[in-house]
Amino acid sequence: MESELRYTYLPSSLHIFESVPSTNQTLWRLLKDGADKNSVVIATQQTSGRGQWGREWISPTGGLYLSVGVVPKLEAADSYRLTLASAWGIAAQLRQCGISVGIKWPNDLVLEGRKLGGILTETKVNNGQITQAVIGVGINWANPVPETGINLQSWQDSQPHQAISGLEMLTKTVLVGIQSGIDCLSQEGISVLLSKYLDLLTNIGEQVYIDNLLGTVVGVTTRGNLHISFDIKELNDIKMPEIYLEPGTISLGYRKSSVLF
Repeated sequence: MESELRYTYLPSSLHIFESVPSTNQTLWRLLKDGADKNSVVIATQQTSGRGQWGREWISPTGGLYLSVGVVPKLEAADSYRLTLASAWGIAAQLRQCGISVGIKWPNDLVLEGRKLGGILTETKVNNGQITQAVIGVGINWANPVPETGINLQSWQDSQPHQAISGLEMLTKTVLVGIQSGIDCLSQEGISVLLSKYLDLLTNIGEQVYIDNLLGTVVGVTTRGNLHISFDIKELNDIKMPEIYLEPGTISLGYRKSSVLF
């Protein structure tokens, strides 16, 4: 059964469900039916959760699964800035709570080298402009996780202080984080936002193999592309000292080296 209430941290209505196939999918349906464009959907579990590029997102009870509607003033080509903004905003808010969250390019939240959560941004576009965006977030709270994952409740149990008391507080923190990231993007611009994002990026200095050539992650562009630098000696003096890879073209994974696929 669904309930609705006003949420004081974002100017939107909040729709809460026991179970949905996908919070993003559910929010798109509500928007089509006339819901407030800044609505929030939260579910106890997702039966068909999705990650980036159509990958499955396992969403058992105990985790936080939410989607937020936003109407950004952005061109379609700049849509990935919403993911950068959300990732930085959420990580920054959790760090203010004493939780040392970092960002793994392009859209994962990590804690002690393991995946804490992820972000999926979807948009509708008209004449090259984004008319509606939905930002989906999944955070491991008390749900079971794979070996490469970590849940926040178990991590806090090993800490002297527990800043996040439960799912309700985690929800507030995530929503405030998304709003602060979007505010930074719209008020301070992409250059300031990107600088803050890079400060929390865990991949800086990571070595990756591209076509059997060893490169180093040195940054991310304003459109979310990964900046890889090569040692010119590796290339036999061919003038290709750096490349820029779009999200989805390389898997960095949760290990020291990665391979282009």
